[in-house]
Amino acid sequence: MAKLKLTLACGSYDLVRALADGRAAAPGVELNVLTMASPERHGRMLRHQEFDVCELSLVGYLVARDKAAAFNAIPVFPHRRFRHGYVVKRTNAGIEKPADLNGKRVGLDTLQNSAGLWMRGILQDHYGVDLKSIEWWCQEEEDVAFQPASWMKVKRVPAGKDIDRMLVEGELEAAIYPETLPSIRNGSPKVGLLFAQTREAEIDYYQRSGIFPIMHTVVIRTSILERHPWAAVSVMQAFQKAKELCYRHMQDPRNLALVWASEVLREQKEAMGADPYPYGLEPNHKALEAVVRYEHEQGMIKKRPAVEELFFPPSLQEIQHYL
Repeated sequence: MAKLKLTLACGSYDLVRALADGRAAAPGVELNVLTMASPERHGRMLRHQEFDVCELSLVGYLVARDKAAAFNAIPVFPHRRFRHGYVVKRTNAGIEKPADLNGKRVGLDTLQNSAGLWMRGILQDHYGVDLKSIEWWCQEEEDVAFQPASWMKVKRVPAGKDIDRMLVEGELEAAIYPETLPSIRNGSPKVGLLFAQTREAEIDYYQRSGIFPIMHTVVIRTSILERHPWAAVSVMQAFQKAKELCYRHMQDPRNLALVWASEVLREQKEAMGADPYPYGLEPNHKALEAVVRYEHEQGMIKKRPAVEELFFPPSLQEIQHYL
């Protein structure tokens, strides 16, 4: 019987690499894997639905879903990241602690960028930041148009400028960006990290919240799920297999260009457990509830769905096995 041919767009990092090289197969499916950077992949899927299966911004998916998107998600989360180290302050702006952001001008990539959404929510929930007091400057156009909450003061970065330049030149006091800003990479004395002890702050947040922020999920076009509902579980199994192969690869220190690889992995396990990247609904319930609440509060979604509603129902089933 011929396999179902699907095009998958995803990143090229370790948790999904076995999908691209064919070591992790989806039963009954022949995957044509295209690897590309997140901004390109997300934009092409959210704006034009170019791929059959796509690793997609979780925040972008929720916005698109709120507007009846032509794709549905499975509970696979191949990219997660703490984002405390991506909050940058101007050094002469009087910002010593997170609450000092109140009343300031803060640059963003877009409102629906996952890094920014998560940090806005975290700053509000855990660090006394009043989001209503801040002026938010967005650099890019949103992939999916929406009307922010009326209390959000949103501005657009002028043509020819960017938030890094505006930060260094004194037009912004801070920024939250999904990648390390050039001024930080270049060691500019005009900027610094809000959370100077980043790792300690992130571990403290994790211990208090139990959340490792989810950046991406995986979506499949609805037209495919309607004709081949079994494909959802097959794709999930492929992502799970790719993750298991990644973990196995990491156990041999020869495979990692880290001087103290074994020590790093041991410290991670002590802080985060044996599987920091769990798939499925139950171990991710708390994180999913948080991201849905943040998006609803900030006007990015009009309806506040239960987390079970976010995913294609057959992908939530527990597969039975004989003893």
